[in-house]
Amino acid sequence: MASSSDSWMKEYNEAMKLADDITGMISEHNSFPSSGPETQRHASAIRRKITILGTRLDSLQSLLSKVPVKSDKEMNRRKDNLASLRSKVNQMASTLNMSNFANRDSLFGPEIKPDAMSRTVGLDNNGLVGLQRQVMKEQDEGLEKLEETVLSTKHIALAVNEELSLHTRLIDDLDEHVEVTDSRLRRVQKNLAVLNKRTKGGCSCLCMLLSVIGIVVLVVVIWLLVKYL
Repeated sequence: MASSSDSWMKEYNEAMKLADDITGMISEHNSFPSSGPETQRHASAIRRKITILGTRLDSLQSLLSKVPVKSDKEMNRRKDNLASLRSKVNQMASTLNMSNFANRDSLFGPEIKPDAMSRTVGLDNNGLVGLQRQVMKEQDEGLEKLEETVLSTKHIALAVNEELSLHTRLIDDLDEHVEVTDSRLRRVQKNLAVLNKRTKGGCSCLCMLLSVIGIVVLVVVIWLLVKYL
């Protein structure tokens, strides 16, 4: 029985050590740039460790009622320690905006992720280690799928951006051609107005000239008639 109790404390101490590691990683994360591949990888590593720590806390919670203790006081102390550590983990998750940490089953879908506590029932230390490795493997696979989705989305976004840039250039070219055509049209209209004005002036001069010629001819005819008649 003492061995079982010591096993629980050993698991708890390992969880505490993992929590300290995560705290250090979060402090280190604050020195990273606000964005970038390295920052994303570091944040993903922190989230993965927080998820692993949450699984260990679920295991400790499940085993707590099965491990014999010396007194109720010791049981309450362990419950308080476990609750305090869980509160700390929730704060870590909140720091990284892991809003679904309280329901980690929704991360990869409830249809493929059974309840974490039920998976730990009846497992010894080796079984818990194997479960943790399995959880890590599933999380790695989920992160790989997420990475593929992100890359695919990135490629789609780049293609859409390129298409929008092409359309923008075409619209700019069209605007430029419209401006040039409008300028030419204005120039042609101006030339037509000048030509029309000159044409009207030329007609007036021609009419006057014809009138003068007609008067001169008429005078000559009258003079000839008077002279010879």
